[in-house]
Amino acid sequence: MGLVGGGQGSFIGRVHVTAAVLDNRATLVAGALSSDAARSKASAADYDIDPSRAYGTYAEMFAAERALPADKRIDFVSIVTPNHMHFPVAKAAVEAGFNVVCDKPLTLTLQEAEDLASIVKKSSTVFAVTHNYTGYPLVRQAREMALGGELGDIQAIRATYIQGWLRTRLESEGHKQAAWRTDPKKSGAAGAFGDIGTHAYNLGRFMTGLLPEKVSAHLKVFEPPRSLDDYGHAVIQYENGALGTVTASQISHGHENDLRIEIDGTLASLEWHQENPNQLFVRKNGHPHAIYTRDPNASFMNASGKAACRLPAGHPEAFFEAFANVYCAAFDAMEPAIAGESFERTNTLYPNICDGVEGMYFIEQSVASSRVDGAWLPLRHSLARR
Repeated sequence: MGLVGGGQGSFIGRVHVTAAVLDNRATLVAGALSSDAARSKASAADYDIDPSRAYGTYAEMFAAERALPADKRIDFVSIVTPNHMHFPVAKAAVEAGFNVVCDKPLTLTLQEAEDLASIVKKSSTVFAVTHNYTGYPLVRQAREMALGGELGDIQAIRATYIQGWLRTRLESEGHKQAAWRTDPKKSGAAGAFGDIGTHAYNLGRFMTGLLPEKVSAHLKVFEPPRSLDDYGHAVIQYENGALGTVTASQISHGHENDLRIEIDGTLASLEWHQENPNQLFVRKNGHPHAIYTRDPNASFMNASGKAACRLPAGHPEAFFEAFANVYCAAFDAMEPAIAGESFERTNTLYPNICDGVEGMYFIEQSVASSRVDGAWLPLRHSLARR
């Protein structure tokens, strides 16, 4: 494993590394950990990277690792930089023949995402995007239930991701994470909607498989002179006539990482909360409300839910384990890819390049809709998959 980004002061870099190595299927051996060469090399000790493989730039790392024998070089690269660096790093990695795990959103712009998808399509590399909430056992349980018809016809999806950490303008106080997330040159066209709204949207797509048709969005800045939205709401119409809503906020007092989703079908409804991830609520009119707990030995757990579990019931599994499940699914594809064998590229359990492109389309169409007072705009991208 090679890491790009994740140097001193990074949150998500340590998460990626912890998730990647959790099941002893990967080892971090190289890194270009910062855009500052000296800081990059200084950060290597935090990850126990040998100084000889602590690189000043990602280009240096790719060139040096490519020159090593195949059994000595890195097999994949994890990209955990701010958004504006995703495209150049991912492009260079794929063109150098390395598999990629990239943080979301995929790129800075939709055009970059589509260009990257074309490059990946011509390569023999695995490309995963860490929409990590798809890795929770009960999210995968719910997906199998929805796709298997247990909820009936899906008619409504309500996904919200509510935070409060940007209630004040932390970016003006030297807060590193706030600074780049509120800077259009580094974050992209959207703020909260690009940072966390994409997670909420992707979760609805993953759990139901419904393809979107169009979107109407209103994004708002409540802490001026901030340039990018800190609150937003979108209405989505899906292929079967179902309606969905996505709400994202980073200015709601008292909320930490309050991601939740509700799905209404003609036979039943379900509800899942990220901050209480080991319970899934299932409701049917005229029946007692059911709480499915994460229990790999329970008869109500389906194959997808069981396969995503590591621990017996009652031992909480959460953020790291879900993240690791995304990595494990990507590793399952990397193994044949590294051996020169064929592997599935589109219909994967892990979020792939298609999902990354669709996420960028969701961001740009939501921003565009908001600029014209919530006008309905197309949302079905040609790379969208069930």
